[in-house]
Amino acid sequence: MVRVLAVADEVVDSLTFGVGIEGRPDLILGAGDLPFDYLEILSSLCDAPCVYVPGNHDRELRGYHRGRTGWTRAGLPTEDPGPRGGINADGRTVTVAGLRISGLGGSRCYNGGTNQYTDTQQRLRSMRLRCGNVLSRSRGAGHGGSTRGATDILLTHSPARGVGDGDDTPHRGFDCFHPLVRSLRPTLLVHGHVHPYGSRPRDLPIGEATTSMNVVGFCQFDIDPATRKVEIVRRRHGA
Repeated sequence: MVRVLAVADEVVDSLTFGVGIEGRPDLILGAGDLPFDYLEILSSLCDAPCVYVPGNHDRELRGYHRGRTGWTRAGLPTEDPGPRGGINADGRTVTVAGLRISGLGGSRCYNGGTNQYTDTQQRLRSMRLRCGNVLSRSRGAGHGGSTRGATDILLTHSPARGVGDGDDTPHRGFDCFHPLVRSLRPTLLVHGHVHPYGSRPRDLPIGEATTSMNVVGFCQFDIDPATRKVEIVRRRHGA
């Protein structure tokens, strides 16, 4: 079992002191709209890697490249644009802490801000993610890596349309996440963006064998990649 601490949208101050964290997480997941130093603190406190995707209130991260000599943008040296040591999974599939994680950040376009996409733009991004996922499996098979087809976790900022999303334009989910789930077959779709405001959103089924989970605030869970079994350890939704 891999223990995961997933966070999104709302800072829970007690977590930065270790209060509310059960055991030692193997992985921190950031589903967007959180201060990057908050993710850094959690990653350092738990001594666990952090995988994240940007939300619509996060800074623009596109155009940055990491090479052997460090980070660059437009060919010029620059600092790490995200949380230090974090892994930006937006638009790609990564394997961290024994889990295969595919990421797609951002929200629906509603005011032209950063990390906002039209349906067409997000659909194209999801198609590229699917293609990249296939290529990464092929490279893994060629170098002794895993050939297991399923993604363990699909990490997004927004939910899928009709699965825990809102009716207003900014919080409406993406239709393209449904074929993406059918293709990647994740155990979980972990998202933020939709604030519960005191309610307790339910984990919802999406696709044949995937559960959509709203982690605004935080959710700590154990996941077994082999059996697809998930056990909720502790969670706190936003106020």
